[in-house]
Amino acid sequence: MSNARSMKNTRTGRFLFATATATATATVSAVVLGLGLTACGPGGGATADKGGAGGPSDGRGDAKPQRLLWMGDSIGEAEAPALGAAMKAGGAGFASMAAAGGGGVIGEMAAPTWEDLPKKLAEFKPDVVAYQITTYDWGSADEQRAGYERLVKTVTEAGADLLIVSAPPFKLDDFYKPHEAAIKTAPRSAREVAEKHPQSVGFLDASALWGTDGAAAGALRSKDGIHSCQQGSAAFAAWFGKELNKRYGFAAAAPDQWATGTWTADKVYGPLGCA
Repeated sequence: MSNARSMKNTRTGRFLFATATATATATVSAVVLGLGLTACGPGGGATADKGGAGGPSDGRGDAKPQRLLWMGDSIGEAEAPALGAAMKAGGAGFASMAAAGGGGVIGEMAAPTWEDLPKKLAEFKPDVVAYQITTYDWGSADEQRAGYERLVKTVTEAGADLLIVSAPPFKLDDFYKPHEAAIKTAPRSAREVAEKHPQSVGFLDASALWGTDGAAAGALRSKDGIHSCQQGSAAFAAWFGKELNKRYGFAAAAPDQWATGTWTADKVYGPLGCA
């Protein structure tokens, strides 16, 4: 078993425990939180869309994305249900390959991503791929840039644009502390790569939503200090839709059209105990 697969098993056991903070400082967070999102217990409701269902609606026009592929680690996995609901409400197809315990594109732990990504690109045929920097994007700045350059090449050769999204601030616990330097350099490395490919790659700085302090209320982390509950995931989805509008003219659906839907009962939230 590879290190990545082993890490997935070990990290899944500690994935997402407590309630998310319900206070947001960003305006978009306040709008979403005002919808009164609630959580459901383990085993209830819909599951996150891992496939290609939910294609563009008729008459939507040519604005990207028509089909969005979402990538990331367990943080991205917790955001995927809200993001999928928001994208589909806006008429776009959505698929997620975010993976607990992995999902990155750098080093040995990235092997499953590089195995799965070409298949997903061929199967789903996205016109935009969004990669949220993972908590496992470890390595030197040169190694990070090489990984992101490979991601650019793989995605653009498949005919899609790439958006690299910075991760939310999160608690550097004993597992992450040895990799603190790499975690801090990853966004800079990604931005440098994006700036080299302005026509096909964009960098989105999510600190505009989350801030930079994982312990602050606006970061909307759960009590584990790492992941988001439904409230935080919905806030991210609303923010991301606005960023797509800025870049592509994407007509994001208003949160009241999707933020209290069946996605809130997705099985990924079962271990959260969100309130």
